[in-house]
Amino acid sequence: MGTQRTTFDKLQRERAKKAKAAEKRERRRQRDQEAADAVPTSHDGQELSAAELLVLIEDLHKRFDAKLISFEDFEEQKADLFGRLAALPIE
Repeated sequence: MGTQRTTFDKLQRERAKKAKAAEKRERRRQRDQEAADAVPTSHDGQELSAAELLVLIEDLHKRFDAKLISFEDFEEQKADLFGRLAALPIE
């Protein structure tokens, strides 16, 4: 007895599933890129204050909790914000 070949319907379902996954990855990539672009680097040409940086960190946590950004982007942006916060002079 020979091996049974896959049916055309099964192949179509697999192709549709792969296409849907690819679209989902692309949407997620675009959303993550937009979220990364949303983090301001300065305010009116001046560096952000400690209070403004803390607000940005809080906003970043809210976006991560709402699953609007990936863990990798969250960690990268958090490290950047904490680095900028640590670089500020102590008053």
